[in-house]
Amino acid sequence: MAVDLHTHSFFSDGSDSPSDVVHAAFRAGLTAVALTDHDTLEGIPEAHQAAGEVGMELVPGVEISCEWAPGTMHIVVLFLDPGPGPLQDELVDLRRSRDARNHAIADRLQRLGIDITYDEVARQAGTGVVGRPHFAAVLVRKGIVDDINGAFRELLADGKPAYVSRKRLTPEDAIGLAKASGAVSVLAHPHTLGLDTADEFARTFRWLRSVGLIGLEAYCTEHPPDERLELASVARSHGLIPSGGSDYHGSYRPGVRIGQGRGNLRVPAELLEELRAARETS
Repeated sequence: MAVDLHTHSFFSDGSDSPSDVVHAAFRAGLTAVALTDHDTLEGIPEAHQAAGEVGMELVPGVEISCEWAPGTMHIVVLFLDPGPGPLQDELVDLRRSRDARNHAIADRLQRLGIDITYDEVARQAGTGVVGRPHFAAVLVRKGIVDDINGAFRELLADGKPAYVSRKRLTPEDAIGLAKASGAVSVLAHPHTLGLDTADEFARTFRWLRSVGLIGLEAYCTEHPPDERLELASVARSHGLIPSGGSDYHGSYRPGVRIGQGRGNLRVPAELLEELRAARETS
C-alpha cells in the first residue's frame, strides 16, 4: 500500500480542484493523500468530502516557506485541520503578505514592459491563492515565454527581474507553531536547501530535529529510487521519520502524477502511521 503526503490544488498553485486531487489519488490505488497547499487550508473541506465519498483517508496539511539561505526551505505540516489555532491564525497573515507580493510582481512586470495585469493573473488562479505559477501560466499564454519553467528561469525565480520576496516564518517558528497546533512538521524536498556537503546536510537535519522537526521527505519526485532509500536511511540516523510525496501541481508541473511522481515514486503507507503515532506522542 502507498500514500502521497505532498500535493497541491488550485487553492494555492496547483491546477486541479481538491476533489480532483483526491480522485486522482484514489485512481492511483493510494490509501491516503495529503493536501498541502501553500499557506492555506481552504481546500481541505472539499478534499475531506471527496475522500469520504471514495473511501480513502485525507490528511489535512499545508506547506510553508521559511526564511533560509542559501537555498529554499519548505516545511510540510500534516494533520492540521482548518479552524482557530496557533499556526492556522498565522496563515492569515502569511496570505496577506503573499497577496501584497503578487501585486508587486505585477507592477514589476509592467515596469519591464510586459503587458500583464494582476486581474488577469487572479482570473488564472480562480478561487485559490495567487502564486507565481499563475503568473507563469499567463506569461506562457500570452507568448512572452515558452513554458512554465522558462517563466521562472527568465523572470520569476529568486534573483530574476520580476522576483519579489514576501514574509516568511523562521524554521523554528513554523515547527513550533505546527506542534502547538497538534500537527507534525516535515522538511520538504531537501535537495532545494542549497547545501553542498554531507556535513552541511547533517548539521541542518540535527538542528531542525532539535527544534521539533518530525519528518524528512526522502521519497521525492526529483530523486531516483536509490537516492530515496539513502535519504530514508539518513532521516532515520537523525531520528526523523522518512516521508514523501509527488509535490503534484497538475499542469503547472508537467509530467508529475499523484502517487507516482514521474513514474516510479512509491511512498510506503506505514510511514503515515509512524507520523500519526509521532503526532500523538509529541
